[in-house]
Amino acid sequence: MNEDFNEVRILIADDHSVVRAGLRALLERQARFRVIGEASTGEEAISKAHEYQPDVVVLDIRMPGVSGVQACREIVETVADVRVIMLTAYAEDELLFAAIQAGASGYVLKRIGDSDLVDAIERVSRGEGILDPAMTTTMFSEMRKARKAQMAAAFADLTPQELTVLGLVSKGLTNRQIALKLFLGEGTVRNYVSSILSKLDVSNRAEAAAYAVKHNISELVPQVDDDDDVSVEEEQSLEG
Repeated sequence: MNEDFNEVRILIADDHSVVRAGLRALLERQARFRVIGEASTGEEAISKAHEYQPDVVVLDIRMPGVSGVQACREIVETVADVRVIMLTAYAEDELLFAAIQAGASGYVLKRIGDSDLVDAIERVSRGEGILDPAMTTTMFSEMRKARKAQMAAAFADLTPQELTVLGLVSKGLTNRQIALKLFLGEGTVRNYVSSILSKLDVSNRAEAAAYAVKHNISELVPQVDDDDDVSVEEEQSLEG
């Protein structure tokens, strides 16, 4: 990347020649921008990025052959100091989160205004990350979904009831207290805990609780109630 930012060398990659021509005409009007190449496929974008070593690649997310997301990942991983701005026609593009995960520094709509695109390239060339405001809601929604899926995967082997029991174990409740809360027999809870330890491959309740907390079980399991205190009389009632 040019340290003084006097010149930003740009590679344009889009499968539509009219789009490439329009982008080139716009960008070459900027004194500090120089378009050093064009690409019409994902494979060509990767090849020319290696050949020309651009500062910024303006890359359509939907490319023939190798996708824009795949091309982005390859370029970011193999070309030093490059930044990639992804272009899309749709704010709700389902590839948004994949592009960010692939290492894209920016993500903008093709209908973005000329001055906004110039500003986006300027900012990305300085190392900033940018996201079109129209995509912010979609981005955060995808992030929430990915986070929830990641958390759920940590407990994929547990049944819903085992997950509930583990949630209470993570709050420090004993088998007896859990039995009272869930209206189960203490022996049944003991069996659930044993199964949980086996499925999580941990040795004891403390390790199971630590695993649960680490993987944010509180965000997956609804609270049984907010009062964790169980009276002595209630515990003794289980013995009757």
